[in-house]
Amino acid sequence: MGTNAEKHARQQEHRNRLNAAQAELESKAHKRKILSIVGGVLAVLILIGAVVLLTGKSSDETASSPKRNAAADSSSTTSVAGDPGAEAAVLPDPPAGATLTEPTTCPPADGSAERVQVFAGPPPDCLKAGAKYTATFDTTEGSFTAELDSAVAPKAVNNFVVLSRYHYYDGVPFHRIVAGFVIQAGDGDGAPWGNNDLGYEFEDELPKSSDAYTDYSLAMANAGPNTNGSQFFVVLPGGGKQLQPLYTFFGQVTEGTEVVDTIGALSTPSQEPSKAVIINSVTINET
Repeated sequence: MGTNAEKHARQQEHRNRLNAAQAELESKAHKRKILSIVGGVLAVLILIGAVVLLTGKSSDETASSPKRNAAADSSSTTSVAGDPGAEAAVLPDPPAGATLTEPTTCPPADGSAERVQVFAGPPPDCLKAGAKYTATFDTTEGSFTAELDSAVAPKAVNNFVVLSRYHYYDGVPFHRIVAGFVIQAGDGDGAPWGNNDLGYEFEDELPKSSDAYTDYSLAMANAGPNTNGSQFFVVLPGGGKQLQPLYTFFGQVTEGTEVVDTIGALSTPSQEPSKAVIINSVTINET
């Protein structure tokens, strides 16, 4: 048997090992707690960011603030940032238009209607049965043409055709450009950009999956379920994989994709364009 001193030394060594093990456990637990807190804070920040991007509302906006329509990047991927040195351009307000106080009627197909800026309500069905529709966007960066899919989204196509024939989009800029994601336009009454002051909203016609958002597809921007109005976006190459099926797909760019690419490159980190790109007109062709 060992001496009392040896026994005491062994006991002390055992206590030291226990204390070291306990300290290590407490250290690991402390680290896990810190990671848990950080993870929780990040989750809250991500959630707040998603809400702000989807609705366009910052924390200091009230429930009575005008709705802002936007396509939200809700994936785990990150859209390509704009030029970090680029400054946002000053966007001109669209030209003044009429305010309708009576129910909307179908505009002439020949484009002879005056510009309307505010409507009393949604338009009636103005599409011709069996007809096909294309829209040609003449912009300050060039022109592109899209086929409109009335079989998939009859309400959205009808709405877009009516607004175009009422020249609602004439003089309207692309107010939101996110490189690698979307270019967005359609706010016909000017700053603050992104609000829906059209005078009405209409229901969603949602795709079954995100596969609908192919490169250069058109979809309605919104501020939540069934809040479609006038704003739309064009999906840039690769941008569709960042979207959830929460936006009404209604068309596909078939000509002038290089113009869309040019516009899509004019982005800034704030998602405001670095150069004002104006829609001169949208011409509807019916066949």
